[in-house]
Amino acid sequence: MSKSSVKLVILLLVATIATVGADLPRKGYIEWQDFVVTPADLRKGRVIVVDKSGTGDSTTIQGALNLIPDSYNARIKIVINPGIYDEILSIPQNKSHISFIGRPSQPDGYYPLITGSRKASDKDENGHEIGSVNTATLEVLSDYFVATAITVRNNAVATGYGDQAAAIRIDGDKAMFYRVTFLGNQDTLLDDFGTHFFYHCYIEGSVDFIWGTATSLYEDCTIHSTRSSGSITAHDRQEADDNTGYIFQGCKIQGNGPTVLGRAWGRYSRVIYAFCTMDDMIDPLGWNNMDDPSKESTVMFGEYMNEGPGSNRNGRLPWSQALSDAQALRFVGRTFINGSEWLRL
Repeated sequence: MSKSSVKLVILLLVATIATVGADLPRKGYIEWQDFVVTPADLRKGRVIVVDKSGTGDSTTIQGALNLIPDSYNARIKIVINPGIYDEILSIPQNKSHISFIGRPSQPDGYYPLITGSRKASDKDENGHEIGSVNTATLEVLSDYFVATAITVRNNAVATGYGDQAAAIRIDGDKAMFYRVTFLGNQDTLLDDFGTHFFYHCYIEGSVDFIWGTATSLYEDCTIHSTRSSGSITAHDRQEADDNTGYIFQGCKIQGNGPTVLGRAWGRYSRVIYAFCTMDDMIDPLGWNNMDDPSKESTVMFGEYMNEGPGSNRNGRLPWSQALSDAQALRFVGRTFINGSEWLRL
């Protein structure tokens, strides 16, 4: 196909997307249909295929994102074919309702890999360090984003200074990740703002590798610590009436240790583990006040009905909590993230 023919196909695709979505209301919920390509999606031109070989609509994921008109009114599904995509991606606030749907390679089943290597000590164009927040390989600023069957990685090499390096930053509201792998070291997953649901995901890192201020449920996920003296979470809840927090439910906690379940980044940090299986890599103390004893009376670090050697609370710090049934009730299930309002699963 000639370059002019390719350009014409792309222009027709953009026109089709813009026309089809112009008068459609945006759904205020996420459903399983958002994670698969249906015949209706194909018929109505709501699918963009990314393929590195050039057989799709774009050879890059960024190119696929560029095909979506601003403020489009219907869900667009970006199908990502097998391969390694060395890209730094940002989904802007005005491009909501996007699905990333990976197609694992055959026969090994590897997810398409989105990878970058920025870290906090890298310099911007003015010579200033970019800081942890700006290191993400994938930045999601829009609402109702979903992803499945992809791996997002930050592959920055640690040098001993400014090694914070996020694989993903999520600032949009009502996002869901299903069978997504997140790989990194320090600060892997910036679960920053909004309400989010992680289901059957794999998250790997070393220090504070799940961090931010979001309201999120991690259900049936695998949380893997890659180093000793590590920490899984650093939640930044700053006000007592703030309804944010991280809930880990039915998760497998594994890896190297001793690792603490969380550090008190915010004065009112809230992190709860319920029905989780914890390997013996968990530090008996369980938690860390981040060198500020005054936070011990305000944070909520809770554990409920966990099992495995790492769940033994005999050595836990006294200001962490073994939740009662009544205390746990508001946090278990999907009530804490108001799942009945935006999840139809």
